[in-house]
Formats: sequence, structure tokens, C-alpha cells
Amino acid sequence: MTTIKSICVFCGSSDGNDIQVEEKAKELGTYLAQNDITLVYGAAKIGVMGQVAQASLDQKGKVIGVIPEFLKLKEVVHLGLTELITNENMHQRKMTMQEISDGFITLPGGFGTLEELFEIITWSQLGLHQKPIGLLNINGFYDDLLKMLEHMVRRGFLKMENYELLLVDTTVEGLISKMKAYKPLDVPKWLKGDRT
Repeated sequence: MTTIKSICVFCGSSDGNDIQVEEKAKELGTYLAQNDITLVYGAAKIGVMGQVAQASLDQKGKVIGVIPEFLKLKEVVHLGLTELITNENMHQRKMTMQEISDGFITLPGGFGTLEELFEIITWSQLGLHQKPIGLLNINGFYDDLLKMLEHMVRRGFLKMENYELLLVDTTVEGLISKMKAYKPLDVPKWLKGDRT
């Protein structure tokens, strides 16, 4: 079993137009707080990001926001967080989020959300971390993306073992259960310095 004391959530800074996304975001925030799991996220008070954070804070959960200085200036930062970490740029932000989190969950979002998901899963594929990565597929939002990943496997561009790094579920409890049961891949020999 993987010990999970903190989860980084990647999600949109927009609300979207599906009420189920809003409901699941709040459910996730509530679940994390009630199970003493720290929420790590992008520090915004708006969109799905804000909904997850506020739900967690409403249940007295610990919420850590990580934001680059230039976004802080846009006045989207949530001022009621347990802790706010400010970085110089987006890359440092993602490095910090990875370092202080025991796992990752992606909710619906746009380009930025997908970029965060694919960077963190690429780092896992390369053996840079061995933490569970979850995708909460709310109301079929990521159905087409999952089909695309399956297509990449069939066409020989994605190994099945790397495809399986992405844990998928439609429920909060189901996804976190999969994350706790996650067994990471072995670190590649070349990363250990083993050239044999």
C-alpha cells in the first residue's frame, strides 16, 4: 500500500459548463479534508481549482497553493489558504508540487491541466518519481483522451506498462483506493547508473 498524506490536484481555472464537474470537485476537496490528506494545487480562487480548495478549507482541511509570481499579480490567488508558496516560473511551480505531494489527481481542465498531467506522467515514465497518478473521469470528460492513449499503444508509440501508469476511475473513493494500491515500475537501469 502506498502512503498518501498529500495529493496534488491538476484542474481548470475555469468553471466549465457541467454541474457534475463542480459537484465532484467539491466532493474531492471534502474527501481529502475528512481523510487528513493535504491538498496541493495551483492556488487559484477561481474555477474548478477554487471549488476543490474551498471545499477542503470548509472542512478544516490543509490546503497548500503553489503559484508563480506573474500569476499572483493577476489577483486570482486564494487568500484563505493554509500555506501559499510562490515560485519564479511555471517549471519551478511544477517541481515544487511534485516534491511536496505523494500522488496526483487530474480533474477536467484545458491546455494547462493536460500539460501538467502529461509532464508528471512523463516524469514517472522516466523514473524521476514513483508516485501514483490518477485521472478522475467525470461524466466521460476524458473518454476521448483515453481512446487516444489506447490508439498510441496500438500504433506502437506508447508502451502498455506506461499507459497503465495512469489510474482512472469515475469516483473519488475508487480512484484514491487505486492510488493507495499502486505499485510503481522499477526505476530504469540507466537512471540508477547501471549501464549493463
